[in-house]
Amino acid sequence: MSPVPRYLLSVHGPAERTDSGTCPSHEAMLQAFAATGAFNERLQRDGHFVFAGGLESATTATTVDGRGEKPAFTDGPYQETRECLGGFWVIEAADLDVALALAVEGSKACRGTVEVRPFRTAESVRALPES
Repeated sequence: MSPVPRYLLSVHGPAERTDSGTCPSHEAMLQAFAATGAFNERLQRDGHFVFAGGLESATTATTVDGRGEKPAFTDGPYQETRECLGGFWVIEAADLDVALALAVEGSKACRGTVEVRPFRTAESVRALPES
């Protein structure tokens, strides 16, 4: 029996945030938090939930490059962009169609755009064409 596929549902939104995050008001932010909490509970109840989290602003990031002789640390995000990753879910779903349906619900709940990407597995790596 093969393991259930895992997907990353990543929430993207404006890099610039206000006191209400990316929501137009404090009330809208509280409503989004409540809806996202209910969505998280549904994921847990239905056996899809693996892990989820919201991220602080991209301005709090530290970029690390350890490829050289000495590691380099840079304050701020890796890329300068107007949109950034704000949060994510790691879910298990039978297939991409189920993951996409859950992403629609997550997008409505958090009021953000959600990208769906499958996790790489040993099977998907073996299926890659040889170069």
